[in-house]
Amino acid sequence: MTPRLRDGVSFAQTEYGLALLDEERGSYWQLNSTGVQVLRALLAGRPAEAAVRELADEYGVDADSVHHDVQELVAALFASGLLVRGEDGRP
Repeated sequence: MTPRLRDGVSFAQTEYGLALLDEERGSYWQLNSTGVQVLRALLAGRPAEAAVRELADEYGVDADSVHHDVQELVAALFASGLLVRGEDGRP
């Protein structure tokens, strides 16, 4: 199932990327432009590996070096509860 932002999470574009606000917990995350690319890929239903390939191609780096950072970001977004799977919004 395609991930989505949990209910109660809003976002705003900033000059540095994207700010995600968790309205329930009163906390926010700042994503830089590469983090935004990863999040948009996931929200579009594309696998994280698609973002890895795009970032590696765009920045001319080895996909293996990008893979770890992308996986850490995805895991952190799910662990924080900002990103959820399923219709009922559960992780």
